[in-house]
Amino acid sequence: MTKDEEKEQNPGDENAAEMAKLGSRFGGLAESAEASIRSFTNLNTPHVLGEYSISASELSKLSNERTRMALIAALEKGLPTSQNGEGDAETPSSVRRMRADVLKLIDTMKIEEEKGPFPKHSEEEQNADKNADMAANVLTSVLLKSSPESGIDSREVEHRQQVFGVNAIEAKKLESFIQLCWEAVQDFVLIMLIVLGIISIVVETTIGHDDDEKCSTCWIEGAAILLAVCIVVFVTAGIDYVKQFAFIRLTKSLNETNTKAVIRDGKQCSVVDDDIVVGDILSVNSHNLASIPADCVLLGPASDLKMDESTLTGESKAIAKKPGDVVLSGTTASQGSGKMVVIAVGVNSVAGKIRARVYESEALEDDLDGEDENSPLFVKLDKIAKQIGMAGTCAAVIALIASCIIGFAVNKESAELFLDYFILSITVLAVAVPEGLPLAVTLALAFSSNKMMKEQNLVKHLDACETMGCATTICTDKTGTLTANKMSARAIFTAENDTVINDPNVKLGTSFKDDEKVPDKTKELLATLVAVDTMNETVLDYKGDGSLAGAQGNPTEVALLTLAHDMGFNYEEIRNTTKGRSAMGELGKFLSDGKLFGFSSARKMMSWAVPLDGGGYRIYCKGAQEVVLSRCSRFIASDGEPKDMTDDVAKSFSETSQKYARRGMRCLALAYSDLPEGADLQEVSDTIKNADGSEALVAETDLIAVALVGIEDPLRPEVPIAIAKCYAAGIDVRMVTGDNPNTAVSIAYHAGILRDFHFKDGTTERVADNLKENVLMTGQKFRESVYSNFGSEDQAFRQGEFDQIWPHLRVLARSSPDDKLTLAHGLNQSTLFADKSACSKLLKENGITIFPDRQVIAMTGDGTNDAPALKRADIGFAMGIAGTQIAKDAADIILLDDNFASIVTAAKWGRNVYASIQKFLQFQLTVNISAVVTALVGSFYVQRSPLAAIQLLWVNLLMDSLASLALASEPPVDSLLEKPPVNRTDSMITKRMWANMLGQATYQIIAVMVLLFEGPRILDIEEGHIVDENGGNSEHYTLIFNAFVWMQLFNEINCRKLKVNVLSGILSNSLFCGILLVTAVLQVLIVMFGREAFRVAEDGLNGKMWLISILIGVGSLPVQQLINVMYSLGVRYKGYRSTKRRRRDGALSHRTASSKTKSHRE
Repeated sequence: MTKDEEKEQNPGDENAAEMAKLGSRFGGLAESAEASIRSFTNLNTPHVLGEYSISASELSKLSNERTRMALIAALEKGLPTSQNGEGDAETPSSVRRMRADVLKLIDTMKIEEEKGPFPKHSEEEQNADKNADMAANVLTSVLLKSSPESGIDSREVEHRQQVFGVNAIEAKKLESFIQLCWEAVQDFVLIMLIVLGIISIVVETTIGHDDDEKCSTCWIEGAAILLAVCIVVFVTAGIDYVKQFAFIRLTKSLNETNTKAVIRDGKQCSVVDDDIVVGDILSVNSHNLASIPADCVLLGPASDLKMDESTLTGESKAIAKKPGDVVLSGTTASQGSGKMVVIAVGVNSVAGKIRARVYESEALEDDLDGEDENSPLFVKLDKIAKQIGMAGTCAAVIALIASCIIGFAVNKESAELFLDYFILSITVLAVAVPEGLPLAVTLALAFSSNKMMKEQNLVKHLDACETMGCATTICTDKTGTLTANKMSARAIFTAENDTVINDPNVKLGTSFKDDEKVPDKTKELLATLVAVDTMNETVLDYKGDGSLAGAQGNPTEVALLTLAHDMGFNYEEIRNTTKGRSAMGELGKFLSDGKLFGFSSARKMMSWAVPLDGGGYRIYCKGAQEVVLSRCSRFIASDGEPKDMTDDVAKSFSETSQKYARRGMRCLALAYSDLPEGADLQEVSDTIKNADGSEALVAETDLIAVALVGIEDPLRPEVPIAIAKCYAAGIDVRMVTGDNPNTAVSIAYHAGILRDFHFKDGTTERVADNLKENVLMTGQKFRESVYSNFGSEDQAFRQGEFDQIWPHLRVLARSSPDDKLTLAHGLNQSTLFADKSACSKLLKENGITIFPDRQVIAMTGDGTNDAPALKRADIGFAMGIAGTQIAKDAADIILLDDNFASIVTAAKWGRNVYASIQKFLQFQLTVNISAVVTALVGSFYVQRSPLAAIQLLWVNLLMDSLASLALASEPPVDSLLEKPPVNRTDSMITKRMWANMLGQATYQIIAVMVLLFEGPRILDIEEGHIVDENGGNSEHYTLIFNAFVWMQLFNEINCRKLKVNVLSGILSNSLFCGILLVTAVLQVLIVMFGREAFRVAEDGLNGKMWLISILIGVGSLPVQQLINVMYSLGVRYKGYRSTKRRRRDGALSHRTASSKTKSHRE
């Protein structure tokens, strides 16, 4: 066989040789296996519809057992078998070669498992870890036909979903409409009405008429009652049925915001959790990609990844992970970063199995209204409902007793009429209880949440709409919420040279590249530092011509990589040619020698150590300037060489950083250090501490300062207006940020959080040092102030000290997520409002008004560590764009645009919900008062109500349902944000509402009483009770019914606005106008054609009576204006009396004091 023929038959041999030249990070047996795997995968590139040698159930077993023996078993099970004709012993095929090497690897790992565990840091442990790392690569490349470097082919996604399943749990089966109808009919009042309807039909068709009478229509009233009940049941069930689909839409919307970074087609891309498939290469880090959406196996090189598995195992201690270890779905990365291959999704994953087991016991609507009972609104409504129920029961009993006494004892009526009396009493009870109120609340909340969705607020819990309307404090992040989260480097200080770019059209990198004062080696050092010391998840996307097309990842790191790009450097080339950072070629074998020290709020810096050719390490650092510069003993001078840090140079660094901060720029310090051979990267310092007081790493001390970079994140243009609205609405805004004090002050001042009166008198420069006491605090000082024995095991929160701080506090700088939790807890628990002397002192000395009830806190957050604070706050807002899945899960509302202005929108809609419920309460209770009084008068007068039971059902159940929808559809107005939040302890029914209800009810009762007692004489018609006794339906009672309904229709217009101009903006609400028109048309049809069903006159009403009915209804409008005038006069008179009394008391005090002085002199 010629060499060409041999090459044609075994083309993998050449590839294997090439791969061998490229090098490996493994060495030994693992390196041999890696080379044969590369050869195998090059020759056996999977087709998008190819078969896999391992099944979903076998992979699921691996995730269940989570041991190296389980990994070995999976490799044995799924290892491809050799086929006849594929080479021979002398010239083995790629499959045979790969199989032989992997079997050797498996045998070695089995021996290691039998002998282990090995001592930590021993050579045996290191070899075992390398073999496990290689086993993870075998699983990825051979069994799952993926690639640790390039991931899967995007065309395979659908096929992999068919083979291994989708990363979602099958939705719970929806409750049928019939089931919901059965649940709706369990209401006590509806059951009573059903019984009454059936009894009415039975009695009327059997003993309710004489033997010689025909029962052609006697059953209609009972049937109409049952029909009304059916309509109410169908409406209620329909709403619940629609809510199920609302939950599905909510779940879908939430899923669309949960995205992860995966590698496909050799590029990093973002996909939603549901689209992740087995074989995907997933990138995670503890900063913004922390949650794990599926079971995975960690790939190498080894990193400092630690996982929080407490949600599954209950173990609170973070678990360190090595390559080859299983990482479970539902856990979160608490430290470090890593790359892993997905092995089980959906119901095949550990968390998916748990969810599938418990799913059947979860109520579908729990996420919509599971916490309504704790809402201030529902607490108030429950109280009102109980009070109304008691009053209605008393009225019903009175009506029954009065009818029985007058009918049986006085008028000697037949006992058969007891049924009529009983129906009358139940009618009074049905009228008294506002059955439409729950419907109104549900409609108002659902309508508001749907509208809020269009305004970038995704509401997870319906009661969060209303709770936000009561908010007194908003604690907000800065980055991405107040600012646009579009960071760009605008200033750089290096080698005693300061470059600041003011023109937005000029790039800092381009200007800095052309600056001849800065030596090229300093520029190269700066670019290398940026390229090495940034996360893999932060990437720049390039166009075909090499220009930038976009970016992904951390915005701060994007700004730094863009700076390097504009300087003419390719960060990918730098990474790929740096030992300990590159996974490519010959340098790949040194990748595991590099060491990442990830950023955390405790350290406020990030470092990456890479090995040097001559031995030792170079560690690149970036972080908060005050932290990094405090550890610098040298700096890169103007000639590009390190020199000792003098006091003057240190001062220039400090002054420059303060200058950047005053301009609102985030200032980062970049530094590096060369460590000698044998240096222990994990050694901690006895003297130098991290920002949180923990011991610092020795490797991150004695640094060489390279540069300061000022990164600008412009304020969102709509934020100052939104914050001004908050202050006008009585809502305090507090900013919580990790920035240094001066940067925080600059942003807060321009946003409007800080005002001129927050600064000391006589100062003009708006910097941190010029603020009044406690207006700004750093996280460290804040914690030391509010905790006793801070940092020790017996530290305790001190509410008293917190109460002395929070009324002044507006900015919390250099803060940690724990500070947010402390702030939410302290504000929530504060009872400072009860200390009247302290409140008076704050108002007198500082102009600070304390809200007269417990604080209602809204908190924003985006990180995993923000979740506890979001849970602790009354309303948690998670960021839809920058937020982690954990933060979104903990939140009540998700800001889809990460914009502070959307929070103000939520507050406005929340107040609108409260106002809508108040409007409906005013409307409903006015109907109840007038209807109950009318029914009671009828029971005393003629032992029957002028308004038939079916008529009152139309008014109370059906028309009110339409009214609830109409009033709930009123859009919010800006005037809602011109008054303070509603006090939790205040009644929902205000004095103004009582005036409106009693005024309108009085008018309606008078109108009905005039028609009842004087109507027959004035209009020359027969009295209604006489016609009823003869078995007919009277024009008299039909007129009363019609006039009563039209008064409610026009009073519905009054209830739109609880103030003077009730017609303002009515034409802009088409839904309200439409419902009003539909209700009016239905009333016309009922009166003209309802006859027996609705107990109206057979021929309806004539034109004259229609005119009278409508005029009486229209009278509600001028009556409302009269009520408004009288109420205003009453308020003014009360104010006049109060002023007069104060003057009198003041004069009396003055005379008493004068008398005492005179007596003393004598």
